[in-house]
Amino acid sequence: MQYSEIMVRHGELSTKGKNRMRFINKLKRNIQDVLSVYPKVKVRSDRDRTHVFLNGTDYKPVVESLKLVFGIQGLSPVYKVEKKVDVLISSVQEIMSGLYREGLSFKISGKRSDHQFELDSRQLNQVLGHAVFEILPDITAQMKNPDVNLKVEIREEAAYISHEDIKGAGGLPVGSSGKGMLMLSGGIDSPVAGYLALKRGVAIEVVHFASPPYTSPGALKKAQDLTRKLTRFGGNIQFIEVPFTEIQEEIKNKAPEAYLMTLTRRFMMRITDRIRAERSGLVIINGESLGQVASQTLESMQAINAVTSTPVIRPVVTMDKLEIIDIAQAIDTFDISIQPFEDCCTIFAPDRPKTNPKLSNVEKYEERFDIEALVIRAVEAVNISEISPEIEKDTVSELITDLL
Repeated sequence: MQYSEIMVRHGELSTKGKNRMRFINKLKRNIQDVLSVYPKVKVRSDRDRTHVFLNGTDYKPVVESLKLVFGIQGLSPVYKVEKKVDVLISSVQEIMSGLYREGLSFKISGKRSDHQFELDSRQLNQVLGHAVFEILPDITAQMKNPDVNLKVEIREEAAYISHEDIKGAGGLPVGSSGKGMLMLSGGIDSPVAGYLALKRGVAIEVVHFASPPYTSPGALKKAQDLTRKLTRFGGNIQFIEVPFTEIQEEIKNKAPEAYLMTLTRRFMMRITDRIRAERSGLVIINGESLGQVASQTLESMQAINAVTSTPVIRPVVTMDKLEIIDIAQAIDTFDISIQPFEDCCTIFAPDRPKTNPKLSNVEKYEERFDIEALVIRAVEAVNISEISPEIEKDTVSELITDLL
C-alpha cells in the first residue's frame, strides 16, 4: 500500500482562540513554500489539522521537510481507503503483515466521525483486531504502550489508517509574529540567531553587507547558502545584498584604527534600519553574543545601538560559543559558516579594537563623514533576491531532535 497523505497536527495554535485560523493559514502558506520542490504535493488546512496530499510523491523526503517547519506539533503518514468493512479488513491485514516481527504488540484505535457507518468505534476495534489475529496468530494485543498503535478513522469521504506519530519542530508559524531584518554576516552566530527568531514566528529578511573586491563572490554565495538552510523552517526568504565598499574605505581612511569596528557596525545598523523602515519590518535581529569579540561588549553594543530606536533582538546574546555551535550543527549551518571566506566584519578588523568605545568620541569621528549621503547611496544600490528551498542529495533525518 502507498501513503496518500501526511496528516499534520498543529502546535501552539490550539491556544490562539479567535486568531487560530490566521495562524493556521500562515502555517499552510509556509508548508506550501517549503514543499514547493515537490510539484505534485498539494496542501489543505482546516481548524484541526493540515492535510498534505502526496499524489504519488515519495512520502519520506516530504516528511523530512515537514519535520523542520515551525508551527507543526506532529505528523502522521496516512493511508486513504474505501469506507467499506471488507476493504478496511484487507488493508489492516496488509499493513500489519508488513510491520510484523517476532514479539510485536499492537492495538487498534478506531474512531468514527461518520455516524452513519455500520460499525461504531468499539466494533471497529473488535472486527479489525480479529482480522489481524487471523493472519498473525502469534501477535500480541496490548492496550498500553503497544509497539504499533494502528489508528483507523472513519470520515464522511473515506477511511484513513495511520500508525506513525512523528514529532514536529513545534514553535509558531514563521511570519505569525511579524517581520524582522536579520543581519547575516556568514559566521556561525547569525544563522543561529535567525533560526531562533524563526522558531518564535518572526519572518526574516536577510541583510548581508558585501565589499567587493575585499569580499569575494564565495563570501556572498556562502551567505546565500546559509539563508537557503533557513528557508527549510518556514519558506522563502528575501536576501538583501548591500554594497558596502565605499563606506568601509571611507572609515578606513578617515577614522582611528581602534574605532573602525564600532563605526562600521554603526553604519551597518543605520542601513539595516533604513531598509527595515522601507520594507515594514518591526525589529533588527543579529548574532551578537556578549563578550565574544570586541564589538560585543555592553559598551560597544550601547555605542552601536545609539543610532536607532528600533528594537534590536539578540537571540544568542547569553550563549557561549559551544552552545551556539551545537545549534549550528543541529540545523546544518555550521559546515557552511566555517568556510574560509572573509566578510565585511573581518576584512579591516584592527589588531586592537576599542572594547569600551565612548559615544562622544564615536560621534566626533563621524563628523568626518557625510553619513546621510553614504547611507542613501548604499540603500539605493541594494540587490534583492528571493531564496527558496532546494532538494538536497542527502536528506537530514533527525536535524533538530536535540533542540526539542
